[in-house]
Amino acid sequence: MTIAAPATPTTESREIVLRVENLKKYFPIHRGVFQSHVGDVKAVDGISFTVHRGETLGLVGESGCGKTTAGRTIIRLYEPTAGRVDFLGTDMASLKGESLRQIRQKMQMIFQDPYASLNPRMSVFKIVGEPLEVFHIAAGEERKERVAQLLELVGLNPDFMRRYPHEFSGGQRQRIGLARSLALNPDLIICDEPISALDVSIQAQVVNLLEDLQEKLGLTYVFIAHDLSMVRHISNRIAVMYLGKIMELTDRDTLYSNPQHPYTQALLSAVPVPDPVIEEKRQRIILEGDLPSPAHPPKGCNFNTRCPKAFDTCFEVDPDIAEIAPGHFCACHLVKGRA
Repeated sequence: MTIAAPATPTTESREIVLRVENLKKYFPIHRGVFQSHVGDVKAVDGISFTVHRGETLGLVGESGCGKTTAGRTIIRLYEPTAGRVDFLGTDMASLKGESLRQIRQKMQMIFQDPYASLNPRMSVFKIVGEPLEVFHIAAGEERKERVAQLLELVGLNPDFMRRYPHEFSGGQRQRIGLARSLALNPDLIICDEPISALDVSIQAQVVNLLEDLQEKLGLTYVFIAHDLSMVRHISNRIAVMYLGKIMELTDRDTLYSNPQHPYTQALLSAVPVPDPVIEEKRQRIILEGDLPSPAHPPKGCNFNTRCPKAFDTCFEVDPDIAEIAPGHFCACHLVKGRA
């Protein structure tokens, strides 16, 4: 079997592969003998965005902001509390049983930890070939040929298919996970910090591989990460999350050259610049305090407890995310006040 690369559509004709509307994921808090519901951890609290075919949307933010939960909720590893996830025109939240199983062929995920995401008791052949068996796509010699082809596609020797995960390095394991995600020719891959557990030199190899595969196969990515420099390299557009909400969303170049939200400005000020003259003159924005608990988010804007520019309205009214320029969205009273 061969893996054919679909024709790359023009920017104007690109279809929307994924549309997320007001997605929420709350984890209930129960206490007492009778396990009474006393509150919720608002891990994802009303996020919206679209991803077009062949595009990479970067989803960034500090640890605990809800970006991984968002990815898992989109793919229905977690059941959404509210909102809508349209994948190829189908509402994922409405699907159950066989209908959900079938559409999952076109939506795959690469997990963060390459040491925990592979079954140590299964050979590489079984790991990569399992989706082909589950969905009755290939068997026997055809399955073996497809697994070999997938391993070659991610830069691994097909002879490795009889080996087990403990015989590989972290970078090689992540390539095996990538090969598994490609087995069913998906339209969308959720990349959940796929490089954070790898050495820096290996990170670049994996990111370059993801870009090459996107070009060859016409893949669409949601790339979850906290490394802003790497996200800038791979993403077309970037969404910045904080405490379960999207603070700013725009194209890569605009975000890095003209960030509008104070949180985005603080994040970018922490990214080192490889020019010592510019680096010496740059002003760092140091955020004071800790990230509030998603079980008890502050009243008003989620960022008001740490924002150096917060004023009275920020502590009373939660700002809606609004388009402040073509394709540039921001959730900030200060920015909307200047517009």
